[in-house]
Amino acid sequence: MANMIHPTAIISDKNVKIGDNVTIGPFSIVEENVEIGDGVTIASHALIGSGARIHNNVNVFIGAVVSGRPQDLKYNDEETTTIIGENTIIREYVTIHRGTDDKWQTVVGKDCLIMAYCHIAHDCTIGDNVILSNSCNMAGHVTIEDFAAVGGMVPIHQFVTIGCHSFIGGGFRVSKDVPPYIRASNSPLTYNGLNSVGLRRRGFTSEMVSVIKEAYQLIYRSTLNVSQAILEIREKLPQTKEIQVILDFIEKSKRGII
Repeated sequence: MANMIHPTAIISDKNVKIGDNVTIGPFSIVEENVEIGDGVTIASHALIGSGARIHNNVNVFIGAVVSGRPQDLKYNDEETTTIIGENTIIREYVTIHRGTDDKWQTVVGKDCLIMAYCHIAHDCTIGDNVILSNSCNMAGHVTIEDFAAVGGMVPIHQFVTIGCHSFIGGGFRVSKDVPPYIRASNSPLTYNGLNSVGLRRRGFTSEMVSVIKEAYQLIYRSTLNVSQAILEIREKLPQTKEIQVILDFIEKSKRGII
């Protein structure tokens, strides 16, 4: 099917590749060194900046900026990229900045929903099936793992990691790492049980959830410190895949867990 590019759109003639069945709306701009896959829709007044790599069936809404220049004073126009996975939705006025020479890329996975006014800074890595609610704002170098969901108006400190299948309530500041599978809320951000609804929706069995809950009871609801809790988990709980995910996350944490 033929592309539908509005006559007022501005498309650079320098190293731009556009797939099939692409729509680009009025007054949108596509800069040099951009790749746009098949079935992509870009609404009006959007900016697709240099280094964008947009995979198939991505939907970019009005006024969004994809692969803007990083807000990093150390950035020196090095050639970096922003990768957007297939089927991801980028709503109104979202801003996503390309990488710096730290990671050389900013990555948003496939099947994500990035709601209006979110900001994804340079060198962030967003996994697959992630939901970021309205006005979620993250600093550079943040990692959000698969199937995590973040509520609206949440600021996320640089270098924070948010674990897979976790849920963060709206309006709460994230300054430390959030472990997998949990629900986090309050100020300062704290453990508030498991993300039970999300886990059930994604096919976690009651046995799997029970073991995850036992692990977090040892970490957060016992008199043990984190190191002691990890030893107890290794010795007393079934070493399932989910338990290993939790242990690996904590051991790799650089900012410490909430």
